[in-house]
Amino acid sequence: MAEDPNQQQAANWPLPGGGILDAAIPGGNILVERCEGDRVYVRQDLRDTEGWWFWWCFRVRGAAGRALTFQFTNKDVIGTRGPAVSTDGGLSWSWLGAGTRAGFYYAFPPHADEVRFAFAIPYLETDLRRFLAKQAGSPCLRLEELCRTAKGRVAERLLAGRLDGEAPYGLLLTARHHACECIANFVMEGILEAVLADSADGAWFRENVGVLAIPFVDKDGVEDGDQGKNRRPRDHNRDYTDPSVHATVRAIRALVPAWSRGRPLVALDLHCPYMSGAYNEHVYFVGQDDPRQWQGVTRLAGILEKNQRGPVPYAAADNLPFGKAWNTGGNWTAGNNFARWSQTLPGVCFGGSLEFPYANVKDWTVDPDGVRAFGGDLARAIRLYLQEAPR
Repeated sequence: MAEDPNQQQAANWPLPGGGILDAAIPGGNILVERCEGDRVYVRQDLRDTEGWWFWWCFRVRGAAGRALTFQFTNKDVIGTRGPAVSTDGGLSWSWLGAGTRAGFYYAFPPHADEVRFAFAIPYLETDLRRFLAKQAGSPCLRLEELCRTAKGRVAERLLAGRLDGEAPYGLLLTARHHACECIANFVMEGILEAVLADSADGAWFRENVGVLAIPFVDKDGVEDGDQGKNRRPRDHNRDYTDPSVHATVRAIRALVPAWSRGRPLVALDLHCPYMSGAYNEHVYFVGQDDPRQWQGVTRLAGILEKNQRGPVPYAAADNLPFGKAWNTGGNWTAGNNFARWSQTLPGVCFGGSLEFPYANVKDWTVDPDGVRAFGGDLARAIRLYLQEAPR
């Protein structure tokens, strides 16, 4: 694609008055249009996205003590809690706070040599590595290579719980079919933490459940800062149709049937919804057009609501049944998705997807620890569900 001089990638973009803006970080995504004094005009890079989406992420270095306004020029792309901000190189993040949806003002602290900004709290390979380091030495967690991506990166697969291949039940987890949907990984972490914990839930999982987790289905998109949603030529979550064009989807389709071996299986694809509005600011399971599958999902949802302990408010009434709002048959005509594909696996109890918001769940503000706690609640609900499921 030819470079548009009015939309330049932010590679060491000098800021008037001092400082450098760039997107040369994992997950980075920004285009700079122009600077006018202390106001910087930017927009998200849509790259190979069909249509419009809202992920952006960039850093500013050398602007300590300054105050700048970042004005977005391609619709409203600021979420309901404002931008996520990190002053420690992406190790920790906080919300700047709600304001205008098309831009934000930031006063750089006197000693802030680098500040990162993002639409939401990112989750990257470095975050996965930190999680694995905390679990180092666990005999019930194994990291393996799923495949190599189109750009040569390693796409990971995690095996957890009972690893001898004799577990009576299976749990299949996927995330980041859409690269920008970062909060989903904190849910996955919470589930895996519960599986490995010194608790009644953890002990039961390690005796009875083989867990296969794919943290980054669109690994290249995650690290490159792509939208991932509505990707050309095919969205990863519409690629479960022959022939699959993405290496990770091909690898999942080849691996899972042999791994699951026809045993009772729960398959969950973890997502984040649209940035705000109806059905996008609460946690919900996405309804399927197969009544038997939806019956399994709603039974799990009822167990989750009854047994939740963490701070995230969840109600089964918040689920989105098939045929309501955006969840219609027309949405699936572009290609088979993970949920529908997983429903064809022998022994599957149900295959479904869960949407977890980027910034707020009703009145609760998203933070990684709270999202992980929700993952723990979901793991407990899956345990109770499987204990009632036929073998």
